[in-house]
Amino acid sequence: MDTEYFVSMSHATITMKPREELRIRRGHPWIYDNEIAAVQGNPQPGDEVRVLESRGKLLGFGFFNPVSKIRVRLFSKTRKSADAAFFRETFEEALALRARFFDINSQSVRIIFGEADSVPGLVADLFVGLTGETRGRWITAQFLSLGVEKRKKEIIDALVAVFKPNGILEKSDAPVRALEGLEPATGILWGSVPEQLTMEENGARFSIDLAGGQKTGWFLDQRANRAAAARLAKGRTVLDAFCNQGGFGILCAREGATAVTAIDSSAPALAAAAQNAVLNGVSDRYQTLEANAFDALRVYEKENRTFDMVILDPPAFAKSRSAVDSAHRGYKEINVRAMRLLPRGGILVTCSCSYWFDGARFDSMLMEAAADCGRSYRVIEERTQDLDHPIMSGYGESRYLKCRIVEVL
Repeated sequence: MDTEYFVSMSHATITMKPREELRIRRGHPWIYDNEIAAVQGNPQPGDEVRVLESRGKLLGFGFFNPVSKIRVRLFSKTRKSADAAFFRETFEEALALRARFFDINSQSVRIIFGEADSVPGLVADLFVGLTGETRGRWITAQFLSLGVEKRKKEIIDALVAVFKPNGILEKSDAPVRALEGLEPATGILWGSVPEQLTMEENGARFSIDLAGGQKTGWFLDQRANRAAAARLAKGRTVLDAFCNQGGFGILCAREGATAVTAIDSSAPALAAAAQNAVLNGVSDRYQTLEANAFDALRVYEKENRTFDMVILDPPAFAKSRSAVDSAHRGYKEINVRAMRLLPRGGILVTCSCSYWFDGARFDSMLMEAAADCGRSYRVIEERTQDLDHPIMSGYGESRYLKCRIVEVL
């Protein structure tokens, strides 16, 4: 064995079972508990460990967590330590990538996308406020793995140095933290954070609640998909189901939709959407309905209502492999009902943010839905998440968002 692969004094070593390393060599950053043949040394929770394949060749370095089924999360193939310098250099690389596609001085973007940016378990969005006292830059962050939780100070220092925010808000309340042996954590980590700020997206302005909004406050991954849908909205009546704070429907109204009906089960989300409609001067063509979207679609179908465009952007129906079959039924039901509300030539914009419900299954479901209601469709666009959510080869979990824009015939 080459000397570079011997166990160092500073790292415990994880050796994988034979034939388990192919997925890792192809780029996947997770090593599961049942893939490990041996542990040399005494790694403590959150420690950095060296990972070797069964024949002793180095695979990389990662964070160790003995309570998680994902026993090791790789952060580098070559860097031995996720220290202050590592985070700063990694964040600078992430910033340079975003700067290729976005104006980071005026646009809100996802600045760190976990494993896809070599920081496993860290998700961070940079929001740019444009008006009044909220003119500035704020970061909302989720620390979702033990490795980044134990290095929070170094990460905060690097975020401040590289992205120069006015404040950092933690929203680490996702259920995945429990799988890492962590309690939920929320609050201001650095500087100050406003209750609300007004940002710009696709030429529209949106007032968002950083602390109260879902996840990091706004779903930046749908930015380009919202613009794609809005380009087809002129002169159409639009039903925006699962509307959240109004991103899709308000942009459609700005682009010339004659009327938008926005449905969500969350009263606070609808209040935010109504406020955003006023902010963009489209409140006369924008109405909200607090309802379960499944129920509302069913009622509209019974009433023989029609819309020229229906947008479906539901929350994740499949949060695990075991939920895929029930998710299939849920996605199929809402798509069947949406197609029944559309005339020939109507536009369906349908999405899924469930990684477990992959693109092939999503497309199959959509074809089944069309067949069940005696319709067919012409595919206009097949889309995924925006470019600040990079998709990495070998790491299928980084490709999670599906968006299909189709013309129903």
